[in-house]
Amino acid sequence: MGRQPCCDKLGVKKGPWTAEEDNKLINFILTNGQCCWRAVPKLAGLRRCGKSCRLRWTNYLRPDLKRGLLNESEEQLVIDLHARLGNR
Repeated sequence: MGRQPCCDKLGVKKGPWTAEEDNKLINFILTNGQCCWRAVPKLAGLRRCGKSCRLRWTNYLRPDLKRGLLNESEEQLVIDLHARLGNR
């Protein structure tokens, strides 16, 4: 019982992503939008697992992803919310 494996483990590349793979994934997502992540590697021409593609996009490649330190207003918002809500 259960779900089928997300990918065929043979021929799936593991390890650090290359700039070429990043570009393929970015171009595919920007052109076609986010679809079934299990299908993305095959459609984008990548030898990666669908979960790996999803995590790479979500955590590193999204255009709206903010990187770097918080500015003063964001930091103050965090402090105020922590004072009001605590460690929830």
